[in-house]
Amino acid sequence: MINIVLYEPEIPQNTGNIMRTCVATGSKLHLIKPLGFKIDDAHLKRSGVNYIDKLEYYVYENYEDFLSKNTGDFYYFTRYGHKPHTSFDYSDKEKNIYLIFGKESTGIPRELLIPHLDRCMRIPMTDNVRALNLSNCVAIVTYEVLRQQKYDGLLFEEPHKDKDFIINGIDNNQG
Repeated sequence: MINIVLYEPEIPQNTGNIMRTCVATGSKLHLIKPLGFKIDDAHLKRSGVNYIDKLEYYVYENYEDFLSKNTGDFYYFTRYGHKPHTSFDYSDKEKNIYLIFGKESTGIPRELLIPHLDRCMRIPMTDNVRALNLSNCVAIVTYEVLRQQKYDGLLFEEPHKDKDFIINGIDNNQG
């Protein structure tokens, strides 16, 4: 199971986009307080569109609360990491994989990273930016895990009525 963990997220639009990514990938979302928004914030719901009711998510009072309720393989994403996100084997679908991302302004505190330096990663990028947008980082890393798991449980074809368009070259909406 893929678990996306947001440590003290600040921007509701990022969290809303991440919610949509979680629903699209069958991932669980874990939010560690304090949050920079109300969970029922209109911006948050707008970013999550109509999918929030399909989202499995949990909210924790702090990092210790999160740790006390979850076990598995924890991976930390930080600008201080020295390994790329592709450097680990995530292929075991039976493991609980926790991908932990920090708040937009400062990331994950160093004191939380120090005991896990062997599991700290960075998405490779130029030196022209400090970091990518949080929701982009979550999507990049989540899809790397899914790639290694052969996209288990995800659809490769359009599930809606016009799915034959590409196969037959027919636009069913133009009678």
